[in-house]
Amino acid sequence: MQPVNPDIVVVEAFATDVVATHSRVKESSVWSAYYELTKPGITKMVVLSASAGYYLSLSNPLEHFSRTSNVANLILTVVGTTLVAAGSCAFNNYIERDYDKLMKRTMKRPIPSGRLTPWEALMFGIGITFTGIAMLVFVNWLTVILAVATWFSYVVVYTPLKRKTTWSLLVGGIPGAIPTIGGWVAATGSIGLNGVVFFFILFFWQMPHFLSLSWIYKEDYARGGFKMLAVLDESGKVLARHTIGYIIALTIVTLMLPYFGAVGYIYALCSTLLCGNFMYFAIRMLNDVTPANARKVLMSSYLYLMGVIILIFADKV
Repeated sequence: MQPVNPDIVVVEAFATDVVATHSRVKESSVWSAYYELTKPGITKMVVLSASAGYYLSLSNPLEHFSRTSNVANLILTVVGTTLVAAGSCAFNNYIERDYDKLMKRTMKRPIPSGRLTPWEALMFGIGITFTGIAMLVFVNWLTVILAVATWFSYVVVYTPLKRKTTWSLLVGGIPGAIPTIGGWVAATGSIGLNGVVFFFILFFWQMPHFLSLSWIYKEDYARGGFKMLAVLDESGKVLARHTIGYIIALTIVTLMLPYFGAVGYIYALCSTLLCGNFMYFAIRMLNDVTPANARKVLMSSYLYLMGVIILIFADKV
Protein backbone atom coordinates (compact mmCIF):
# COMPACT_ATOMS: atom_id res chain seq x y z
CA MET A 1 0.00 0.00 0.00
CA GLN A 2 1.46 3.31 -1.11
CA PRO A 3 1.65 6.18 1.42
CA VAL A 4 -0.74 9.09 0.92
CA ASN A 5 0.92 12.14 -0.56
CA PRO A 6 0.20 15.04 1.87
CA ASP A 7 0.41 17.54 -0.99
CA ILE A 8 -2.44 15.79 -2.79
CA VAL A 9 -4.54 15.84 0.38
CA VAL A 10 -3.99 19.56 0.77
CA VAL A 11 -4.88 20.22 -2.88
CA GLU A 12 -8.05 18.13 -2.62
CA ALA A 13 -9.08 19.88 0.57
CA PHE A 14 -8.46 23.25 -1.05
CA ALA A 15 -10.50 22.24 -4.11
CA THR A 16 -13.37 21.12 -1.88
CA ASP A 17 -13.30 24.44 -0.05
CA VAL A 18 -13.31 26.34 -3.34
CA VAL A 19 -16.33 24.41 -4.63
CA ALA A 20 -18.22 24.92 -1.36
CA THR A 21 -17.40 28.63 -1.33
CA HIS A 22 -18.46 28.99 -4.96
CA SER A 23 -21.75 27.25 -4.16
CA ARG A 24 -22.41 29.59 -1.23
CA VAL A 25 -21.54 32.66 -3.30
CA LYS A 26 -23.83 31.49 -6.11
CA GLU A 27 -26.69 30.85 -3.68
CA SER A 28 -26.14 34.26 -2.10
CA SER A 29 -26.12 35.85 -5.56
CA VAL A 30 -29.46 34.25 -6.42
CA TRP A 31 -31.08 35.51 -3.23
CA SER A 32 -29.59 38.94 -3.87
CA ALA A 33 -31.08 38.90 -7.38
CA TYR A 34 -34.56 38.11 -6.06
CA TYR A 35 -34.16 40.90 -3.52
CA GLU A 36 -33.20 43.35 -6.28
CA LEU A 37 -36.37 42.42 -8.18
CA THR A 38 -38.38 44.06 -5.41
CA LYS A 39 -36.68 47.43 -6.01
CA PRO A 40 -35.61 47.84 -2.35
CA GLY A 41 -35.75 51.64 -2.45
CA ILE A 42 -39.43 51.55 -3.33
CA THR A 43 -40.31 48.77 -0.91
CA LYS A 44 -38.58 50.55 1.97
CA MET A 45 -40.65 53.64 1.20
CA VAL A 46 -43.78 51.45 1.31
CA VAL A 47 -42.80 50.12 4.74
CA LEU A 48 -42.33 53.64 6.08
CA SER A 49 -45.43 55.17 4.52
CA ALA A 50 -47.76 52.30 5.48
CA SER A 51 -46.44 52.32 9.06
CA ALA A 52 -46.77 56.10 9.33
CA GLY A 53 -50.28 56.01 7.87
CA TYR A 54 -51.29 53.38 10.40
CA TYR A 55 -49.78 55.33 13.31
CA LEU A 56 -51.24 58.64 12.17
CA SER A 57 -54.76 57.23 12.35
CA LEU A 58 -54.53 56.23 16.02
CA SER A 59 -56.08 58.45 18.67
CA ASN A 60 -54.19 56.63 21.45
CA PRO A 61 -51.19 54.65 20.12
CA LEU A 62 -50.08 53.35 23.55
CA GLU A 63 -53.48 51.90 24.32
CA HIS A 64 -53.83 50.52 20.79
CA PHE A 65 -50.53 48.66 20.85
CA SER A 66 -51.10 47.32 24.36
CA ARG A 67 -53.22 44.63 22.66
CA THR A 68 -51.38 41.80 20.96
CA SER A 69 -54.03 41.57 18.26
CA ASN A 70 -53.36 45.16 17.18
CA VAL A 71 -49.61 44.57 17.02
CA ALA A 72 -50.30 41.54 14.83
CA ASN A 73 -52.62 43.67 12.70
CA LEU A 74 -49.85 46.22 12.12
CA ILE A 75 -47.36 43.51 11.18
CA LEU A 76 -49.81 41.90 8.74
CA THR A 77 -50.55 45.31 7.24
CA VAL A 78 -46.96 46.40 6.71
CA VAL A 79 -45.63 43.03 5.53
CA GLY A 80 -48.66 42.31 3.33
CA THR A 81 -48.67 45.75 1.73
CA THR A 82 -44.92 45.59 1.17
CA LEU A 83 -45.12 42.16 -0.47
CA VAL A 84 -47.81 43.31 -2.89
CA ALA A 85 -45.78 46.42 -3.76
CA ALA A 86 -42.65 44.29 -4.13
CA GLY A 87 -44.59 41.93 -6.37
CA SER A 88 -45.60 44.81 -8.63
CA CYS A 89 -41.91 45.77 -8.88
CA ALA A 90 -41.00 42.22 -9.87
CA PHE A 91 -43.66 42.33 -12.60
CA ASN A 92 -42.25 45.67 -13.73
CA ASN A 93 -38.81 44.06 -14.03
CA TYR A 94 -40.33 41.24 -16.06
CA ILE A 95 -42.25 43.52 -18.45
CA GLU A 96 -39.39 45.98 -19.02
CA ARG A 97 -36.58 43.41 -19.26
CA ASP A 98 -35.83 44.17 -22.93
CA TYR A 99 -35.76 47.94 -22.33
CA ASP A 100 -33.59 47.53 -19.22
CA LYS A 101 -30.87 46.05 -21.44
CA LEU A 102 -30.60 49.38 -23.26
CA MET A 103 -29.96 51.55 -20.20
CA LYS A 104 -26.76 51.71 -18.15
CA ARG A 105 -28.56 52.14 -14.82
CA THR A 106 -30.75 49.06 -15.40
CA MET A 107 -28.70 46.67 -17.55
CA LYS A 108 -27.31 45.00 -14.42
CA ARG A 109 -30.76 44.20 -13.04
CA PRO A 110 -31.38 40.49 -12.40
CA ILE A 111 -33.07 39.61 -15.72
CA PRO A 112 -30.95 41.56 -18.26
CA SER A 113 -27.77 40.51 -16.44
CA GLY A 114 -28.80 36.86 -16.70
CA ARG A 115 -28.81 36.16 -12.96
CA LEU A 116 -32.49 35.23 -13.17
CA THR A 117 -34.61 34.04 -16.07
CA PRO A 118 -37.80 35.93 -16.98
CA TRP A 119 -39.80 32.89 -15.85
CA GLU A 120 -38.15 32.87 -12.42
CA ALA A 121 -38.84 36.59 -11.99
CA LEU A 122 -42.47 36.17 -13.05
CA MET A 123 -43.09 33.25 -10.68
CA PHE A 124 -41.46 35.17 -7.85
CA GLY A 125 -43.65 38.20 -8.55
CA ILE A 126 -46.81 36.09 -8.58
CA GLY A 127 -45.79 34.30 -5.39
CA ILE A 128 -45.08 37.33 -3.23
CA THR A 129 -48.07 39.26 -4.61
CA PHE A 130 -50.55 36.55 -3.63
CA THR A 131 -48.79 35.98 -0.32
CA GLY A 132 -49.19 39.69 0.48
CA ILE A 133 -52.87 39.69 -0.50
CA ALA A 134 -53.49 36.57 1.62
CA MET A 135 -51.98 38.33 4.64
CA LEU A 136 -54.11 41.43 4.12
CA VAL A 137 -57.30 39.35 4.04
CA PHE A 138 -56.79 38.97 7.81
CA VAL A 139 -56.70 42.78 8.17
CA ASN A 140 -59.81 43.94 6.27
CA TRP A 141 -61.16 43.86 2.74
CA LEU A 142 -60.75 47.58 2.08
CA THR A 143 -57.02 47.23 2.71
CA VAL A 144 -56.96 44.31 0.26
CA ILE A 145 -58.72 46.43 -2.37
CA LEU A 146 -56.20 49.26 -1.91
CA ALA A 147 -53.27 46.84 -2.21
CA VAL A 148 -54.70 45.36 -5.41
CA ALA A 149 -55.24 48.91 -6.72
CA THR A 150 -51.57 49.61 -6.00
CA TRP A 151 -50.51 46.55 -7.99
CA PHE A 152 -52.90 47.17 -10.88
CA SER A 153 -52.14 50.88 -11.29
CA TYR A 154 -48.38 50.23 -11.22
CA VAL A 155 -48.19 47.13 -13.42
CA VAL A 156 -51.12 47.43 -15.81
CA VAL A 157 -51.44 51.21 -16.14
CA TYR A 158 -48.19 52.97 -15.24
CA THR A 159 -45.61 50.53 -16.64
CA PRO A 160 -46.80 50.58 -20.29
CA LEU A 161 -47.74 54.26 -20.08
CA LYS A 162 -44.11 55.30 -19.47
CA ARG A 163 -43.33 54.69 -23.13
CA LYS A 164 -46.35 56.61 -24.39
CA THR A 165 -46.79 59.88 -22.52
CA THR A 166 -45.19 62.19 -19.94
CA TRP A 167 -48.48 62.00 -18.01
CA SER A 168 -47.24 58.67 -16.71
CA LEU A 169 -45.44 60.61 -13.97
CA LEU A 170 -48.75 61.59 -12.39
CA VAL A 171 -50.22 58.13 -12.89
CA GLY A 172 -47.17 56.55 -11.26
CA GLY A 173 -47.61 58.75 -8.21
CA ILE A 174 -50.88 56.98 -7.37
CA PRO A 175 -49.52 53.50 -6.57
CA GLY A 176 -46.60 55.14 -4.80
CA ALA A 177 -48.95 56.96 -2.42
CA ILE A 178 -51.73 54.40 -1.86
CA PRO A 179 -49.83 52.54 0.93
CA THR A 180 -50.30 55.61 3.17
CA ILE A 181 -54.08 55.19 2.98
CA GLY A 182 -53.66 51.43 3.22
CA GLY A 183 -52.01 51.85 6.60
CA TRP A 184 -54.75 54.21 7.77
CA VAL A 185 -57.55 51.90 6.61
CA ALA A 186 -55.91 48.87 8.21
CA ALA A 187 -56.13 50.56 11.60
CA THR A 188 -59.55 52.21 11.29
CA GLY A 189 -61.49 50.32 8.62
CA SER A 190 -62.29 53.56 6.79
CA ILE A 191 -60.61 56.41 4.92
CA GLY A 192 -60.13 59.53 7.04
CA LEU A 193 -59.39 63.14 6.10
CA ASN A 194 -55.82 63.15 7.39
CA GLY A 195 -55.22 59.82 5.66
CA VAL A 196 -56.12 61.51 2.37
CA VAL A 197 -53.83 64.44 3.22
CA PHE A 198 -50.96 62.02 3.88
CA PHE A 199 -51.72 60.35 0.54
CA PHE A 200 -51.23 63.67 -1.25
CA ILE A 201 -48.02 64.35 0.67
CA LEU A 202 -46.54 61.16 -0.78
CA PHE A 203 -48.11 61.83 -4.15
CA PHE A 204 -46.67 65.33 -4.57
CA TRP A 205 -43.33 64.31 -3.06
CA GLN A 206 -42.81 61.80 -5.85
CA MET A 207 -43.11 64.41 -8.59
CA PRO A 208 -39.96 66.51 -7.87
CA HIS A 209 -38.18 63.38 -6.70
CA PHE A 210 -38.61 61.58 -10.02
CA LEU A 211 -38.23 64.71 -12.14
CA SER A 212 -34.78 65.31 -10.68
CA LEU A 213 -33.92 61.63 -11.01
CA SER A 214 -35.00 61.60 -14.65
CA TRP A 215 -32.78 64.59 -15.44
CA ILE A 216 -29.76 62.82 -13.98
CA TYR A 217 -30.43 59.78 -16.17
CA LYS A 218 -32.05 61.51 -19.14
CA GLU A 219 -29.72 59.90 -21.69
CA ASP A 220 -30.50 56.48 -20.30
CA TYR A 221 -34.25 57.08 -20.47
CA ALA A 222 -33.88 58.30 -24.05
CA ARG A 223 -32.05 55.09 -24.98
CA GLY A 224 -34.82 53.07 -23.37
CA GLY A 225 -37.48 54.90 -25.37
CA PHE A 226 -39.33 56.32 -22.38
CA LYS A 227 -41.52 59.39 -22.87
CA MET A 228 -40.35 61.62 -20.07
CA LEU A 229 -40.20 65.38 -19.67
CA ALA A 230 -36.44 65.14 -19.12
CA VAL A 231 -36.07 63.51 -22.55
CA LEU A 232 -38.31 66.00 -24.36
CA ASP A 233 -37.18 69.19 -22.58
CA GLU A 234 -33.68 69.89 -23.94
CA SER A 235 -32.94 72.89 -21.72
CA GLY A 236 -34.49 71.43 -18.58
CA LYS A 237 -36.14 74.74 -17.74
CA VAL A 238 -39.67 73.40 -18.07
CA LEU A 239 -38.74 70.43 -15.91
CA ALA A 240 -37.25 72.75 -13.28
CA ARG A 241 -40.39 74.92 -13.25
CA HIS A 242 -42.56 71.82 -12.84
CA THR A 243 -40.33 70.76 -9.95
CA ILE A 244 -40.89 74.07 -8.20
CA GLY A 245 -44.64 73.92 -8.81
CA TYR A 246 -44.90 70.47 -7.28
CA ILE A 247 -42.86 71.52 -4.24
CA ILE A 248 -45.30 74.41 -3.71
CA ALA A 249 -48.19 71.93 -3.80
CA LEU A 250 -46.24 69.62 -1.48
CA THR A 251 -45.67 72.44 1.02
CA ILE A 252 -49.41 73.19 1.12
CA VAL A 253 -50.47 69.60 1.82
CA THR A 254 -47.60 69.12 4.27
CA LEU A 255 -48.94 71.94 6.42
CA MET A 256 -52.50 70.59 6.23
CA LEU A 257 -51.66 67.92 8.80
CA PRO A 258 -51.07 70.42 11.63
CA TYR A 259 -53.94 72.57 10.33
CA PHE A 260 -56.36 69.65 10.74
CA GLY A 261 -54.90 68.79 14.14
CA ALA A 262 -53.14 65.52 13.28
CA VAL A 263 -49.70 66.72 14.41
CA GLY A 264 -48.28 69.53 16.52
CA TYR A 265 -46.21 72.70 16.22
CA ILE A 266 -42.85 70.93 16.11
CA TYR A 267 -43.97 69.14 12.96
CA ALA A 268 -45.28 72.41 11.51
CA LEU A 269 -41.99 74.24 12.10
CA CYS A 270 -39.60 71.48 11.07
CA SER A 271 -41.60 70.41 8.01
CA THR A 272 -41.66 74.02 6.83
CA LEU A 273 -37.86 74.06 7.04
CA LEU A 274 -37.69 70.79 5.10
CA CYS A 275 -39.92 72.21 2.39
CA GLY A 276 -37.83 75.38 2.30
CA ASN A 277 -34.66 73.34 1.86
CA PHE A 278 -36.32 71.35 -0.93
CA MET A 279 -37.39 74.58 -2.66
CA TYR A 280 -33.95 76.16 -2.27
CA PHE A 281 -32.28 73.42 -4.31
CA ALA A 282 -35.10 73.41 -6.86
CA ILE A 283 -34.57 77.13 -7.47
CA ARG A 284 -30.83 76.52 -7.84
CA MET A 285 -31.64 73.90 -10.44
CA LEU A 286 -33.90 76.35 -12.29
CA ASN A 287 -31.03 78.85 -12.44
CA ASP A 288 -28.58 76.19 -13.64
CA VAL A 289 -30.09 72.93 -14.88
CA THR A 290 -27.27 70.43 -14.47
CA PRO A 291 -27.11 66.82 -13.28
CA ALA A 292 -25.20 68.03 -10.21
CA ASN A 293 -27.99 70.42 -9.19
CA ALA A 294 -30.62 67.80 -10.01
CA ARG A 295 -28.82 65.41 -7.68
CA LYS A 296 -29.02 67.99 -4.88
CA VAL A 297 -32.77 68.22 -5.43
CA LEU A 298 -32.93 64.43 -5.29
CA MET A 299 -31.00 64.31 -2.02
CA SER A 300 -33.18 67.03 -0.50
CA SER A 301 -36.24 64.96 -1.45
CA TYR A 302 -34.92 62.05 0.60
CA LEU A 303 -34.22 64.40 3.50
CA TYR A 304 -37.77 65.76 3.29
CA LEU A 305 -39.43 62.34 3.25
CA MET A 306 -37.43 60.88 6.13
CA GLY A 307 -37.85 64.08 8.12
CA VAL A 308 -41.62 64.25 7.69
CA ILE A 309 -42.15 60.60 8.59
CA ILE A 310 -39.98 60.95 11.70
CA LEU A 311 -41.92 64.08 12.66
CA ILE A 312 -45.24 62.25 12.26
CA PHE A 313 -44.10 59.64 14.76
CA ALA A 314 -42.50 62.19 17.09
CA ASP A 315 -45.14 64.92 17.13
CA LYS A 316 -48.48 63.23 16.60
CA VAL A 317 -51.27 64.91 18.56
